[in-house]
Amino acid sequence: MGAVPRSPVPVTLTAAVTAAAAVLAGCGGTARSSTTTPVVERGTVRIAAANETPSFNPYSAFGNGPARYAYDSLVNVSPDGTLVSGLATAWRATTTSATFTLRPDVTCSDGTPLTPSAVARSLSYAADPAHQLAGAQSVLPGVPFTVTADDAAGTVSATMAAPYPFVTRTLGLLPIVCPAGLDRPQSLDRGTAGTGPYVLTGYTAGGPYEFTVREGYTWGPAGATTATPGLPARIVVSVVPQESTAANLLLTGGVNIATVRGPDRSRLAGRGLATTDVATVVGLTFFNQRPGRPLNDPAVRRALVAALDRQGLANVAVGGTGRPATDFGAVGAVCHSDLAAANLPVQDAAEALRAAGWTRAADGRLAKDGFPLRLRLITSPDLGSTLPSVAELMAREWTALGADVRLVSEGLPALVNAMYQTGDFDVVIGSTPGFLLPAGFVPFFSGPPPAQGLNFAEVADPAYDALVAQALQETDTTGCGTWNRAAAALFRSADALPIADGESTVYGYRTTFATTFGGAIVPTSIRLHR
Repeated sequence: MGAVPRSPVPVTLTAAVTAAAAVLAGCGGTARSSTTTPVVERGTVRIAAANETPSFNPYSAFGNGPARYAYDSLVNVSPDGTLVSGLATAWRATTTSATFTLRPDVTCSDGTPLTPSAVARSLSYAADPAHQLAGAQSVLPGVPFTVTADDAAGTVSATMAAPYPFVTRTLGLLPIVCPAGLDRPQSLDRGTAGTGPYVLTGYTAGGPYEFTVREGYTWGPAGATTATPGLPARIVVSVVPQESTAANLLLTGGVNIATVRGPDRSRLAGRGLATTDVATVVGLTFFNQRPGRPLNDPAVRRALVAALDRQGLANVAVGGTGRPATDFGAVGAVCHSDLAAANLPVQDAAEALRAAGWTRAADGRLAKDGFPLRLRLITSPDLGSTLPSVAELMAREWTALGADVRLVSEGLPALVNAMYQTGDFDVVIGSTPGFLLPAGFVPFFSGPPPAQGLNFAEVADPAYDALVAQALQETDTTGCGTWNRAAAALFRSADALPIADGESTVYGYRTTFATTFGGAIVPTSIRLHR
């Protein structure tokens, strides 16, 4: 295979962030639910999903979440965070190269044996910016690399054009698409072509989506198989946008697995459901620094952040007893640290704005050079039920300061359009587990803007860029100190602001399972119980 150029692609940022979080969810250690009743053989497990899946292509913006049912990666991650086997039985890596030795018995869902050449083709296809694959581009290493295969030796190798500290935890965790899918990429929207434990056998626009188990599958995480007692023969994923409805279905047995983030968690407690808790960041806020927007001025950004009651916002974000977020990623992410409090701007916001040339008119509104401080603050309940309330409190605090705030609550498609197409926003609030690896944030805090890149807020922070360049030279977690100094630079410049460290819960009705960082369910861990 030839060199694979790595440059960001023109995709919607919200989709890209969601995709990256979902893909990188596979990087974390697992949490496991529990119950003690006997298992049900060859049953059907019903799962509630909050959003539709418009494409099941694992490299697309929305398809990599469900991809875990039908696709495998070269390696997997154990509950303690160590790498375990997947398609590969052995691997070795440095900051500039990696080699994976494949299992010889892996087959695609169409029965075709999986070869090293097929794996190399999949990695190269996923990384090609001409294909504009948001999910793949978000998880692969942020430097160019070359992929080669040796079918006789059973190995796939990658050579990086520049040092990258997390080669195995990026290349190794990308879903591998079989040749039949790469030959007909559009077929991946409504079908699957992987080596995973399930195959997509039913698709309905808006859901449900049905997966059927593969017989003879033996190469799951650390050798997991589909012959394990209690593993469901069918998985049916239904779209249930309202958490209250999902909670009702859990209590009545209408679904077996669902994730609940909001106040409905209280009425699910003590009801005999299996549970795993998932750390999240609620209210991850970006400030539009494009030329001509008021938040291009760092003095304005710092003043607005300093004016916020972070504890009050956190209470709204998580329902009364919030904890202000400590980092951009969720607790449990690699290199996570308590950074925010020591690095966020602390100043008299009104005085800072006066010093920057903003004056208050008779009506109390701030203006500079004849232009008002007008902010378009957008969010979507699709990204978290409490986010509109967080935005309302934020808007009230900035209005009291003298800003003219237009508060907009959008559906997810409109929010995406504003962020990545029109750029018509000043502040946008979302929620995500973030990235397990600190390198995952880099294309969103640096580099080119749309359509050439993922830096939708056009962040330009020389201190961050310099520290990232240094961190990329350090191996795996030995660079955490440098990565944390880079994140601290973002806080000091008020380039972005996470609101609260939150928690969601994945519930199981007569079902047990394991989840990864971000709450993704490990398919081979699912057991249906009586």
